Amino acid sequence: MPYRFIEDRTMADVAFTAEGRSLVELFTSAGLAVTATMVKDVSKIEHLATKHFSLQAENIEMLLFIFLQELIFYKDAELLLFSGFDLDISQKGEIWRLRARAMGEEIDPDIHELIVDVKAVSLHRYSVEETPEGWRAEVMLDV
Repeated sequence: MPYRFIEDRTMADVAFTAEGRSLVELFTSAGLAVTATMVKDVSKIEHLATKHFSLQAENIEMLLFIFLQELIFYKDAELLLFSGFDLDISQKGEIWRLRARAMGEEIDPDIHELIVDVKAVSLHRYSVEETPEGWRAEVMLDV
């Protein structure tokens, strides 16, 4: 599994670690973890809707942060959940850029068993680090 939930980290929020051999794999794993926080079975989310967006940040930590926030925004604003991602991450000078295509569908309580409502990504205990195997992030979500 590219992500795992951390059970003993917090009482009121949800924490997870995500890993990837590349930044694209890390971002994909973290995006899927956010979705898995909200629904019991991510595999039930079909790719019926697509959202394209571009983001930029001064470092990779904040790029992942705003990417995850963007997924939460679409859940709140358009009731969309995502189960697939096509991502391109690049750095030009001091700026990191993400071009994303997120695939998913509108929330349907008859199909998607909802668990919790994620409100935001927290900066508390948030980290992104390069490891010998690739990349790792620790994320806490406000629910």
